[in-house]
Amino acid sequence: MSGPVAEFVSSGEFPTPVVFQTHGGRARAIESGDLPIDVAFVAAPTADEYGNLNGVDGPAACGTLGYAVVDAQHAHRVVAVTDHLQPYPLCPIDIHQDHVDFVVAVDSIGDPTGILSGTTKPTCDPVGLRIAETASRLIEASGLLKDGFSFQTGAGGVSIAVAQYVKVLMERDRIQGGFAAGGVTGELVDMLERGLFRTLFDVQCFDLRAVESYRSNRRHQAMSASLYANPHCRGAMVNRLDVMVLGASEVDLDFNVNVTTGADGSILGGSGGHSDTAAGSKLAIVTTRLASRVGPKIVGRVGCLTTPGETVDAVVTEIGAAVNSQRSDLLQLFQRAGVKVMSINELCDAARALTDTAPPPRRDGRIVGVVEYRDGNVIDVIRS
Repeated sequence: MSGPVAEFVSSGEFPTPVVFQTHGGRARAIESGDLPIDVAFVAAPTADEYGNLNGVDGPAACGTLGYAVVDAQHAHRVVAVTDHLQPYPLCPIDIHQDHVDFVVAVDSIGDPTGILSGTTKPTCDPVGLRIAETASRLIEASGLLKDGFSFQTGAGGVSIAVAQYVKVLMERDRIQGGFAAGGVTGELVDMLERGLFRTLFDVQCFDLRAVESYRSNRRHQAMSASLYANPHCRGAMVNRLDVMVLGASEVDLDFNVNVTTGADGSILGGSGGHSDTAAGSKLAIVTTRLASRVGPKIVGRVGCLTTPGETVDAVVTEIGAAVNSQRSDLLQLFQRAGVKVMSINELCDAARALTDTAPPPRRDGRIVGVVEYRDGNVIDVIRS
């Protein structure tokens, strides 16, 4: 949730609270019946008249349809809307005809430039690069970077830069990883094509290079949101992750992470796979600057709890890294590798020293949002 919809909800205009779920939590709720869907409308880049769908052909090709799969499998009625109707049978197929009730052909399902804007790029900012390099040193020091290594990053500039540094380390030591996963970027595609991973598991293509790779490379595989992160399925992919690297709006002294609201309490987005991957991976690294123009990002207490601190292993900033006290094993490894390790309190003090911006008052209006953890438990609320 972002933009005008987030502003509308944040200001209290919506009559009932919205519910924020993780990628895996939403799939769990749908499959268990906790979240029944009367009608699912699936924007399909390509379809045939009998309801077979794919995301790799047509003017609005977007790659994998990983988030729509669970909806199509469990909704009472499924309507596919397409601007690229093809003769039966379609090939390849991402969502099969036995899950689709109606196919509606329209002139356009949307402007594809609003979804895909070329290749995502790593940060060129010196501060961001310093954070990315430190994160890669943590990965190297952890002992997890070896044959069979599994990995996920986000699509932000720092996360992609981390992948670049890891790529250099893997090529240097001739390591072949097992898989990279999540929303896939061109950087992960490059690592696949160089033989650094045996396969990619892709729930969402983040750029045009990823779309082309999924179209043409059979080692680039689609996965549903349930296979990706559902904590109650037979085997979620996140449980096989060695390392995850994601960002933060705020991190607090207990390593809790907020990616849901900004410093003023307004809605920025949702967890996505943030708390899913933090819970499943062996090493969960959160990268963040100490402060932004609106204030410190390492704070005493996060404004909204998105990812519980007990699932976060390390926080990396431009001046050093903090390690969760539950991971004393990592602390020793990082120190031996020469990584500058600081306490989370020291990072918090440094963040406060960088900005004289007074934190905005906490919102105290009525509840406009309910934040669920991946298992369905409510872990926080958002107020207007």
